[in-house]
Amino acid sequence: MGTFESEDLKRQIEQLTQQLETLRQENSSLKSQSQGSTEATSAPEVRSTPAESGVEVGNIQEGDITLRRLVQRIAMILQAEKIVIMFYETETSELVAIPPAYGVDDEKLAHFRVRATQGITGEVFREAVPAIFHNAANDDRTKKDLVSLFHVNNGITVPLIIEKRDDENRIVDRTTIGVLHAFNKRHGEDFNDEDVRLLERMAKNVGSIIANLQLYKAVMKEREELLQTFESLTSGLVLITPEGKISQMNASARAVFRMEGEVIGEHYTKVTENPHLIEFLESGLAGGEPTPIEIEIDLKATLRDYSVQGAQVRNEDGKQLGFVTIIQDITEQKNLDKMKSSFVAMASHELRTPLTAIKGFSSTLLDGVDHNLYDANDQKEFLGIIVGECDRLRRLIDDLLNTARIESGQSLTPNYTQFELSNILEKVVRVQNQASARHEVKLEIHGEIPAKIIGDEDKFDQILTNLLNNAIKYSPEGGDVIVHAWSEGDDKIKIGVQDHGIGIPKEHLGKVFERFHRVNNEDNRKIYGTGLGLFLVRHLVEEVHLGEIWVESEVGKGSMFLFTMPKEIDIEKAKELNS
Repeated sequence: MGTFESEDLKRQIEQLTQQLETLRQENSSLKSQSQGSTEATSAPEVRSTPAESGVEVGNIQEGDITLRRLVQRIAMILQAEKIVIMFYETETSELVAIPPAYGVDDEKLAHFRVRATQGITGEVFREAVPAIFHNAANDDRTKKDLVSLFHVNNGITVPLIIEKRDDENRIVDRTTIGVLHAFNKRHGEDFNDEDVRLLERMAKNVGSIIANLQLYKAVMKEREELLQTFESLTSGLVLITPEGKISQMNASARAVFRMEGEVIGEHYTKVTENPHLIEFLESGLAGGEPTPIEIEIDLKATLRDYSVQGAQVRNEDGKQLGFVTIIQDITEQKNLDKMKSSFVAMASHELRTPLTAIKGFSSTLLDGVDHNLYDANDQKEFLGIIVGECDRLRRLIDDLLNTARIESGQSLTPNYTQFELSNILEKVVRVQNQASARHEVKLEIHGEIPAKIIGDEDKFDQILTNLLNNAIKYSPEGGDVIVHAWSEGDDKIKIGVQDHGIGIPKEHLGKVFERFHRVNNEDNRKIYGTGLGLFLVRHLVEEVHLGEIWVESEVGKGSMFLFTMPKEIDIEKAKELNS
């Protein structure tokens, strides 16, 4: 990951951390407000009624239960069959029935929605004045309210109002957030003005609880979204309080430190014993901005490299809220850097070797022109060497260009035709026998193979040539190199290239098809190459021919590179994959 991306991630995490801390403070504030608002709305005249005694909002997380109890108390005091709370939705400009209700099942409640411009519900909400009705069937105001859903005869509707007060307890703002309905007086009686006044007073408690509950849910939703964002980060994140306690650690960080149990609240020294990391965290908690470091951590018996960065987390007033640490796995990046450095050295050698030969033999020919030093056979030999080295240069340049195209997402445009399989196998083997005097390249066909297959003949040739070049190069003592061919079921062919060379260590078998990857050991340190051949082969097998490729090897005994591909490739599917 580049410096710019790393800094951008660091800034984003700082912002997310500050938001999370702000939400925590808001959550704490809401709990206090909830308790305070309950006391404020429980005015002396309200407490004197039996309905309100014992109604408390001790903890905002218990708000739903408290509200349900309060609704039941209201129904009991007013002797109402049904109690419905409606909350105003800004997005739809509608008043929507919300649970809990009394005497109404949730299914019917979910259909009770009234536009703020309609019915007695909209009128009470807009004007913030209570209303009473005695005959719902004949009252024009209730026809728009769909109260027929609840078989309503009579009722009271009062506004749910939230009041904001200053330090001197003066009202500085009033906001109507919804309405409260009481429907159907029991025993066939009608609601009266005293019922309206009681419901108004009790609506203060309902409004206060709903407002705090809505704020709390909004805060919790935002907090949950932030926590999910933290959890989904591929980089490890650890937030530490000024006291050195862990207040947040995401999944990536828990995996790095192999923490399976609960770590929140633990001191950071219980998570890691790495002296460099501890020194880094101490510096950050002391108020500094420590320089990013790199550390090694033993992760499941394999060493991984990590980049560690940190930043102070402060609130708007500049007060330190903690120290956030970002841990990024840079193992692959470092391995790639090493491979690229190795590649530059190898490519330099690969380029210099043929150029040296070309220059040397060209100069030799040029010096001999005037003096007739070399006969026709010598000149032909020298020119043949020059042509061969030019071909070697062209192959190297082609490998580099093809790799660049693959890496940039471009395809190596295939040309699919029907071609004779035996002919191309025999041709590649014959060419390699001519190119190598120390090896005998053989072809072994097992059983019957199809006479013709559909694919890209030129790229199929390239696959076999690259595999055979590899087999010859890594069999320095000579010996047989064998091309095997089989039919694999009814619809596939299987090709294998076997050598008796130095072999591949087990830990490298899964990496040999990666770009720039080469096995470095005493046996092959003098064998040069770019590490691109097998990378290109894998692309040509898997992407161009929709096949599979793998290797089987034993150190000191040799290797077998095998691949399968369809006998008749799905051209449309292959073109789509390479488009």
